[in-house]
Amino acid sequence: MEITETNLEPFRSHHLDDALRLSRQAGWPHRREDWELALTLSKGLIVTDNLGKIVGTILVTSYERDCATINMVIVDEKMRGRGLGRRLMDGALELAGNRPLRLIATPDGLPLYEKLGFRETGAILQHQGVAGDVPAPGTTETATTGDIPAIATLDRAAFGAGRQNLIARLADAGQFAVIHRNGGIAGFAAIRAFGRGDVIGPVVAPSLEDAKTLIAHFVSRRRGKFLRIDTGAETGLAAWLTDQGLVHVGGGIAMARPPIFHPATSTATTFALANQALG
Repeated sequence: MEITETNLEPFRSHHLDDALRLSRQAGWPHRREDWELALTLSKGLIVTDNLGKIVGTILVTSYERDCATINMVIVDEKMRGRGLGRRLMDGALELAGNRPLRLIATPDGLPLYEKLGFRETGAILQHQGVAGDVPAPGTTETATTGDIPAIATLDRAAFGAGRQNLIARLADAGQFAVIHRNGGIAGFAAIRAFGRGDVIGPVVAPSLEDAKTLIAHFVSRRRGKFLRIDTGAETGLAAWLTDQGLVHVGGGIAMARPPIFHPATSTATTFALANQALG
């Protein structure tokens, strides 16, 4: 039967299996659990064809009123070129309201996002590989439940938005490591199961060396395990990650609307994202 029309509908939990099918078609490593985590933090939309098959997805992850990320934008390869990407984005913009927006674009998606007022703010580098033999640092600790509020405060200073819900979800799904200094938390990193193995991020620290130390906390404990880190090109982490066996395999283009750059502070810089979807 010929596909003659499409419908835009809210993304519900019972759509996850079809969303997983689309992400696998696109070559993404996401597990169903990764989709579930993103959906619990987000509102979303799907596009269905006149046969009821899901042929497109998009999520909007809001961080209070501070900002939102647009993510998990997928259109079935057989349905591309029909304006579904624009239709999904228009719906996502309505869901986001008047929040400032961020996303990670592919080169194919860049023209559409530019037409919608997004501007480039940097490059995101995806590094991944099997963890080697990295010495365990002596200056990090596994975070406790009591550390989570301070972690959320430091994350807000670095990211520029309140992400308490995200931090709490990451604490439930994985672990945090921290550096204590001067009576408080100077930096933190998170790790959780994702895709083919584990993803390390976000990583927030006052310096590049502290960021490396926090990442080493987890790499040293996962020798032989598959790890992924998404880092900004400007952070200076890329060469060191490659030396640890986590090679550059791709990435994306960081974009924002409006094009406001949140300045990192001297005490809180984001060295790695939670992942490309969540920022």
